[in-house]
Amino acid sequence: MSEDPDVVSRRIARESLDRDDPTGWFENLYAAAADGSAVVPWDRGTAHQLLREWVEESEPDGADKTALVVGAGTGWDAELIADRGYDTTAFDISPSAIEAAHRNHPDSRTHYRVADLLAPPAAWHHAFDLVVEIYTVQALPITLQPEAVKQVTEFVAPGGTLLVIAAARADDQPDDAIEGPPWPLTRATIESFATPDLHRIQLIQSPSPTDPSVLRWRAEYLRD
Repeated sequence: MSEDPDVVSRRIARESLDRDDPTGWFENLYAAAADGSAVVPWDRGTAHQLLREWVEESEPDGADKTALVVGAGTGWDAELIADRGYDTTAFDISPSAIEAAHRNHPDSRTHYRVADLLAPPAAWHHAFDLVVEIYTVQALPITLQPEAVKQVTEFVAPGGTLLVIAAARADDQPDDAIEGPPWPLTRATIESFATPDLHRIQLIQSPSPTDPSVLRWRAEYLRD
């Protein structure tokens, strides 16, 4: 019987974390997936359900607007955003992930880039009308999450929207009780995406359709 993909990904992550390289495991996992020795647990072969629901409800019109997809992986979420008409940039720290995105979507209009959320291009500061962050912050150790949250918020242009989708955990669950990745986000962490000029306008918590005991956040923010 094949090994649980979550177990494999955690082992790959642990090896990276033990080397004090908290982001290197993404490339190791995507490279292993490319040669068939691992499966990326969150690579669904389609856009995330909560992103699809948001698009259906909000009906965003991306004409003459820009979008950025954080931690794009193999590109399914970015393609949905591009299909709404946005001039879409999507990045991942893993070159193997970006190569997979190009293979999956050979005729894509999306600009796929290798980039590091913790050290992003300066030109992306306040540059995007829509920023989509799904599961990237929670894939980082809890000590790195505040800086990751800050970097995500800095991408949003004046008048722009930020959409965050993440697994949820209770505020009273101690950090050291979480054996990540992922390290699901508390309500306090979700609230920390808001800044004096980036206001939370919606926050929904809902159960996963495959495991009702797993709760997920969908939060939307708007910059003045």
